[in-house]
Amino acid sequence: MLDVSLGYDNFNDRKMEVSGMKGCMNTDLGIITIDSEVIAKYAGTVAVECFGIVGMAAVNMKDGLVHLLKKESLTRGIQVSISEENHIALDFHIIVSYGVSISAVTENLISNVQYRVEEFSGMPVDKINIYIEGVRVID
Repeated sequence: MLDVSLGYDNFNDRKMEVSGMKGCMNTDLGIITIDSEVIAKYAGTVAVECFGIVGMAAVNMKDGLVHLLKKESLTRGIQVSISEENHIALDFHIIVSYGVSISAVTENLISNVQYRVEEFSGMPVDKINIYIEGVRVID
């Protein structure tokens, strides 16, 4: 069963980076290694395609301000952990659109990311943490 938690804090003491772990799978022809940066990039791309998500967020540790990340910096708003058993845990720091249901947006994000990352990587996603860092009005 997927473990999901939603956080509504500014996580000033949290790192927003991809850990150095890699997922490894043995096949008949050799070993496949997937870097956590690849998982983060793919998960970030899936996330910003979801309804109600404006983008990924980064918090300036010095002043505590939240910044919307550009598409080329998506991985800064995601933390990926890959266990020894090749199970993936993801932390998303996102900005949502004004007026949307946060529970609907997060449920959609969780189901899309879990399905697509598992299909992409061949590794199970055990945990998804979502931190709502801000709200933006969309024109």
